[in-house]
Amino acid sequence: MITSLQSNEIDIAIGLTEGWVAGLGKAQAESKIAGYKMVGTYVETPLCWAISAGANREDVKGVEELKGGKMGVSRIGSGSYVMGFVLADTHKWLSSPSTSSSSASAPFSIIPLQTFTRLREAVNDGIADFFMWEHFTSKRYYDNGEIKRIGEIYTPWPSWHIVARPEVIGDERMEEVLEKVNLGIKYFEEHQEEAVEYISTKLDYSAEDAREWMKTVKFAEDVRGVRGSVVQETVTVLKKAGVLGQEVGVEEMVGIRRKE
Repeated sequence: MITSLQSNEIDIAIGLTEGWVAGLGKAQAESKIAGYKMVGTYVETPLCWAISAGANREDVKGVEELKGGKMGVSRIGSGSYVMGFVLADTHKWLSSPSTSSSSASAPFSIIPLQTFTRLREAVNDGIADFFMWEHFTSKRYYDNGEIKRIGEIYTPWPSWHIVARPEVIGDERMEEVLEKVNLGIKYFEEHQEEAVEYISTKLDYSAEDAREWMKTVKFAEDVRGVRGSVVQETVTVLKKAGVLGQEVGVEEMVGIRRKE
């Protein structure tokens, strides 16, 4: 999506918070034009990342055993990678940054595996000891016995944000899009059973899981605007993970600011 924004193929996009912030920070570090700014808050609630291990791995039973292990990730800098540092920070497993490095050292060996399928295979084959992925996407594989759930952790920030190319910020068309997203959220809130039907038939969730997911997610009542404190918190974690360096300007990332 970042590439599409930079090439003017799209004007507005919705995606995971950490992905947008990472892209903006890297562009600053390289003195490049990012091609977008953050303009809206889509989902107010954090994302629940399940921590998974191989179904028959008797040596991996709980989160406390993961320090020093092998963490499977989709790619370096991805959400599955960043959340490993959130987990380590929560358990005080991170070493202090050295004077020559902007990030703390990971207490895991990092194994990039690209796809969700390969991550599931890796924890059963012993290539990795654990991986982290969104809870409800993972749940069907707990239910069928392919992998086991050993814990969970939430993002320290609202999970989904809206970005737009700088050229369209303030444009009446962008404002119309944001208002239509608001109307879509209102429709979703007022038609819960219709939402369950759609999710359970189009998105590979059971109706039961769809209802449980709906209990965990809160969309913004008005999506317009981004809180600077949310961006700052995300930057702080991305620095610890080594995704971003020290010199990152939060102000430049936000196109429409929301009151704190």
